[in-house]
Amino acid sequence: MSILPVTSISTVYNVALVAVDNLPNDMVLIAGIFNKIAEEKINIDMISQSPPYKGKINIYFSIPTENIIKVIAILNSFKIRVPNLRIEIDSDSTKISVFGEGMKDKPGVAAKVFSLMAENEIELKLITTSEVDISYLIYEKDADKAIRAIKKEFNL
Repeated sequence: MSILPVTSISTVYNVALVAVDNLPNDMVLIAGIFNKIAEEKINIDMISQSPPYKGKINIYFSIPTENIIKVIAILNSFKIRVPNLRIEIDSDSTKISVFGEGMKDKPGVAAKVFSLMAENEIELKLITTSEVDISYLIYEKDADKAIRAIKKEFNL
């Protein structure tokens, strides 16, 4: 018996995407940022980092929208050390995750979901993966459409 590649879907509403651009590739500084956010009891969910280029990186992460003001204040406090640090917040997001043990052995799940998003004109803001799940951050307005398409495609 083969294991289905996708067996469930979950949705988290009221998510904000935080972009921290022009950050020095300095792990002490980066750890300091995430430690300050943790000290404020703010849960970070999805995290993605661009590859270093000329000593700089960009980091993107998601947080509950209720924590936007605290995160902006924390990040702004690092502008003393990094004056040209750029911070952008997009608060109009929903996270949709697809799960399935069968993803480990079934290539193409991400490709299929990318195709579904393209067919439904749904823009992806951020993607994170593991062996058994793929999470997509999308515009809140597209959440119902994305959920319907995923459920239909994977018979959920």
